[in-house]
Order: sequence, then C-alpha cells, then structure tokens
Amino acid sequence: MAAPGAGDSLDAKSGKAPVAQRIDPTREKLTPAQLQFMRQVQLAQWQKTLPQRRTRNIVTGLGIGALVLAIYGYTFYSVSQERFLDELEDEAKAARARAMERASGP
Repeated sequence: MAAPGAGDSLDAKSGKAPVAQRIDPTREKLTPAQLQFMRQVQLAQWQKTLPQRRTRNIVTGLGIGALVLAIYGYTFYSVSQERFLDELEDEAKAARARAMERASGP
C-alpha cells in the first residue's frame, strides 16, 4: 500500500481526500525542486484570488470615498445653514446701540 498523501485520491479507511501538511521551509531541508514547486503553487493560489481581492479593494475604496464625500458635504451643508453667529452679531450690535443710547441720553 502507498504512503499517505503519495498520490492517493481517497484514503481507503475514511474515504476522505488527504490533507496537505503545513511545511516550514526554514526548519525542514527541502530540495530546490520542492521549493520551486511551492513557489509555483503559491503563485497559482495568489493569481486565483487576485480578481476577488481586486474587486473587494475597489468596493472598499469606493465605500470609503463615498463616506468621506458624504461627511465633507454634510459639513458644508451644516456650516451654510448655521445662523448662530449671525444672530449673535445682531444681538451684539443691538446691545452696543442700547449702550450708546444710554451713554448719550440723559
């Protein structure tokens, strides 16, 4: 019988496919062919997930940009609607005018 993971498509006992083992290339001595194969597999996995990642990045960027523009627009809208300082200035002018009348009056 072949060793586990040596190309068997299904394990005879459990009926499950073999699971790849995680390998630390710094601890275990690997041949250059094995390292090259690992690089090829990593590159294939990276290229496989690239379109999904790119789409997510674009959607995330657009979402953040929309949020920033919404906050920026709301800030401008709020400041343009703000009449508080204008009312204070009008009250200050009226108070100055009353003070001048009192000072010049009797």
